[in-house]
Amino acid sequence: MARESKAARVDRASEVFDLLTAEYPDAHCALIHANAYQLGVATILSAQTTDERVNMVTPGLFERYATPADLADARPEDVEGIIRSTGFFRNKTKNIIGFAQGVTDRHGGDVPRTMEELTALPGVGRKTANVILGNAFGIDEGVVVDTHVKRLSTLFVFTKEKTPEKVERDLMGLFPESRWTLLSHLLIFHGRQVCIARRPRCEACAMAHLCPSSRV
Repeated sequence: MARESKAARVDRASEVFDLLTAEYPDAHCALIHANAYQLGVATILSAQTTDERVNMVTPGLFERYATPADLADARPEDVEGIIRSTGFFRNKTKNIIGFAQGVTDRHGGDVPRTMEELTALPGVGRKTANVILGNAFGIDEGVVVDTHVKRLSTLFVFTKEKTPEKVERDLMGLFPESRWTLLSHLLIFHGRQVCIARRPRCEACAMAHLCPSSRV
């Protein structure tokens, strides 16, 4: 592929976004949640497991611990029993209880709305903060970079970086701020349904002509 200018890459990225939007008009956060507290907990639980698995355990978790204050006072062994199937349950229990305690003690039970405040909470890194800000509060602070987003961004040659932080920086430079949250959902949907890691279905991809990695 000939060397692509930044302007040409921005134009191609915009066209990819438009086609993805047409393909997945219902793209959304797959973690079921009713508020920012639930989304924060669900996102922490989603590490190294599937959204489907998280959605199986969170109804029971939130029925018992309906508010951050409830979870902040929970006995770790009780929480572990509920979330065990998500894997790494001891560490996740520590993180979600710590998250709830931070929200309760530092913010009066209200999940904060800034990157700085969120990432100061136990268990919350930039990715989790981006999920909360973008999906619970409608604030486009950054791009959520999970395995699908990182892989597809590399295949589309939107980035050559390897770390999530640097991939996010490149994506933020290619797409308007208003598209950052939705971009993640679109790439995740496409990565799960068409651009599958082990067997990408390039022949079924509406973006194949815009993808330098296409096999068709």
